[in-house]
Amino acid sequence: MDRNLDVLTFTEAAGRKNVMRIVGGILLLILLVWLSPFGTIGAGERGVHLRFTAPTGKVFGEGLYFLVPLMESVQMMDIKIQKEETRSDAASKDLQTVHSVVALNFHIDPAQVAKIYQEVGLDFKSRIIDPAMQEAIKGSTAKFTAEELITKRELVRDDIKAELAKRLKQHDIVVDEFNIVNFEFSKVFNDAIEAKVTAEQSALAAKNKLEQIKFEADQRVAEAKGKAEAITIESNALRSNPQILELRALEKWNGTLPQVTSGAVPFITLQK
Repeated sequence: MDRNLDVLTFTEAAGRKNVMRIVGGILLLILLVWLSPFGTIGAGERGVHLRFTAPTGKVFGEGLYFLVPLMESVQMMDIKIQKEETRSDAASKDLQTVHSVVALNFHIDPAQVAKIYQEVGLDFKSRIIDPAMQEAIKGSTAKFTAEELITKRELVRDDIKAELAKRLKQHDIVVDEFNIVNFEFSKVFNDAIEAKVTAEQSALAAKNKLEQIKFEADQRVAEAKGKAEAITIESNALRSNPQILELRALEKWNGTLPQVTSGAVPFITLQK
């Protein structure tokens, strides 16, 4: 009986050891997965190498990387072209309030991702880009009148883009493209612009009408002058050659001689 009990106790102990081995193996597998020393960097990304959360200056490119578990980690940084859109209120050169909506396409310098992460962190849009956009918009808008902001929109855009590129370059952020989505002005200014355009159009229409009248008058003068010159030429011809009268009469004669004559000389003179 005691022998059977000893066998049963040994079997139970062996079973518990097997269970512990299985549980230990599962925990070890979970730990290995969690602390996997391998990883991958996706397309359009860079990995900032960290040792105990401090940047080492090393950057992983696209592909596979290896880390020492528990000691090292990787912070992913997106280097693809990104978009930032913002609204801004500024004053024009003639002190008109301008509400603008602008859009910026940018990317961070792939070679400087470790520096950007260390000095700025991941929140570089709100810390660097947005303030730079506001300053560039206000500075460039103040160089132009409200009317020029409309008529010279492309020049305004290029000026803002150049100023923004200069500011962001200091923080290793590259400007790819900049666009003015919209300019908005006060209702008073819009009404004034509309009235000015209407007045200019009316003045242009009046000018065109005056030029048309002048053109028509010049035509009539030229026509009258031409007729007068023709009459003068014909008169001179008649004076120098009286036989032209007989030619004109023949041109109008229908071939019928008059039934009654008064004895006067016929109007046709026959040459012998």
